Amino acid sequence: MSVPIKNPEDIAKMRIACRLAAEVLEMIGEHVRPGITTKALDDICHDHIVNRQQAIPAPLNYKGFPKSICTSLNQVICHGIPNEDKVLKDGDILNIDITVIKDGYHGDTSKMFFVGKPKPPAERLVRITQECLYKGIEVVRPGARLGDIGHVIQQHAESSHYSVVREYCGHGIGKGFHEEPQVMHYGKAGSGMELKEGMIFTIEPMINQGKRHNKVLPDGWTVVTKDRKLSAQWEHTVLVTAKGHEILTLRGEESL
Repeated sequence: MSVPIKNPEDIAKMRIACRLAAEVLEMIGEHVRPGITTKALDDICHDHIVNRQQAIPAPLNYKGFPKSICTSLNQVICHGIPNEDKVLKDGDILNIDITVIKDGYHGDTSKMFFVGKPKPPAERLVRITQECLYKGIEVVRPGARLGDIGHVIQQHAESSHYSVVREYCGHGIGKGFHEEPQVMHYGKAGSGMELKEGMIFTIEPMINQGKRHNKVLPDGWTVVTKDRKLSAQWEHTVLVTAKGHEILTLRGEESL
C-alpha cells in the first residue's frame, strides 16, 4: 500500500481546495430550514462551487453519482442523493457532504445541520459524533498509528451507547478523490500504519443511534441504518504536520 506524501506545492493547493469546501458549508447553513428540498440545497451549492468559486463539484458524475453534493437525512448514513421530493421537516437532522476540486486538488468535508428545533436524542447523537471526530483528529501526529484514530472514536461512541459504522471509512485525498490510506473509525490503539508528515486524509466517523448494521437502497448509493434509527456524520480533511496536525477544512465557527 503506497500512501502519497504531499510536497509543499501539493499542500498549498490542498489548503485552497479545502478552504473552498469549508466555505460551501458556511454558505449553505442559512438555507437549511423546514420546507426546502434537498435538490434545492444541491442547486445552491452547485451554483456556488461552479460560478462563485470557479471550482468543480467532485461528486457530480463520480462513478455515476447524479448530484453535486450528498444530503444524508435522519436514518441515512451517507451518500444520500438530493431529491426534489425530499422536503426538510422541523426536527430533521441532515448531513451535507461537500467535495470540491480546484486546480486538480480535492477538498472534502461534511457537517450536520439541525432543521428547525432538534429533539434531545438527535441533538445528543450529533454532538457525540462531532466529539468523536475531534477526538480522532487530536491523536494525529507523526509516529501515531491509524489504529489510534479508530480506537478513540470507537471508545467514545460505544461508551455513549452508540455504534460505529464499519463498512465506510476515511481516506487519503489529494489529486485523487479517494487515495490510500483507508482510515477506519474503529480499531486497536498502536495498530496499523504509522502516520508521517505530509500525509493528508479524511476522518469522517459515521455513528448510529442503534445498531451499526446498514443496507444500500435500490438507487445503488443511499446507505441507511437497518433498524431505521438515526445516524450522524462529521468530516474533516487533515494534514499530518511536523509536530502534529492541521485541519485543512476548519470552518470559522470552530475554535480548535
